[in-house]
Amino acid sequence: MSPDKLVYMANQIGKFFAHEGEDQAVQSVATHLRKFWDPRMRTTILAHFDAGGTGLDPVVHRAVGSLKEDAPTTR
Repeated sequence: MSPDKLVYMANQIGKFFAHEGEDQAVQSVATHLRKFWDPRMRTTILAHFDAGGTGLDPVVHRAVGSLKEDAPTTR
């Protein structure tokens, strides 16, 4: 799936949780991505984030950044 499509989808998720307030919305978006996105989708959105995260809404940008904690490290 293309990064542009994933950015669109992630931003839609962010809009869904916007009523919760910023901090809770960040947590809710991150939880949704962890639970419902395929690992390949998460890997792609993390690569996009690492490249600057163009197009990600601020709440979604923070949520994707929090996914880095879950990402396996390469050694």
